[in-house]
Amino acid sequence: MSLKGKKIGFGLTGSHCTYDAVFPEIEKLVNAGAEVLPVVTFTVKNTETRFGKGEDWVQRIEELTGNKIIDSIVKAEPLGPKIPLDCMVIAPLTGNSMSKFANAMTDSPVLMAAKATLRNLKPVVLGISTNDALGLNGVNLMRLMATKNLFFIPFGQDDPVKKPNSMVARMEMLSETVISAMNGTQIQPVLVERYKDN
Repeated sequence: MSLKGKKIGFGLTGSHCTYDAVFPEIEKLVNAGAEVLPVVTFTVKNTETRFGKGEDWVQRIEELTGNKIIDSIVKAEPLGPKIPLDCMVIAPLTGNSMSKFANAMTDSPVLMAAKATLRNLKPVVLGISTNDALGLNGVNLMRLMATKNLFFIPFGQDDPVKKPNSMVARMEMLSETVISAMNGTQIQPVLVERYKDN
């Protein structure tokens, strides 16, 4: 399946250390001919960390996609009925947003965009980046994995010695996961030895 002409929402949540791995994947989608609509959480937009300022990341994604960010729940809601997406991606997906998504809490633009996409029975692709995937958040991860129309970028433990509960997606597999999801299939294997990538 070609990505040319496909409308893809791309949600960023607050795993700031993962953005450098994600932005090349956004560029791949754009270069493949997809129209990418960026959606950000309030944390992404307003937080300054050692990985950069929120305003700089916003500017970068707008320049990369050629589209203004969707930064409010009101702006994200039309991605269901009025501006239907072929696929919604959330990468990185933090443990905080993952727990909310798994429990039907829609309190950010990114989660509203995902909910709106599911309402249209279209795929949502998740690229996790969380320190507690094998801890308290494990139940939420499994709930999402068992939910129809949710697909995962393959993921694994990124540092099993120092952070044994942490799991991160292999972001370089984002595009092929999106294509597989739009065909209704979860790319396999979904569990990979992620720490060997570092």
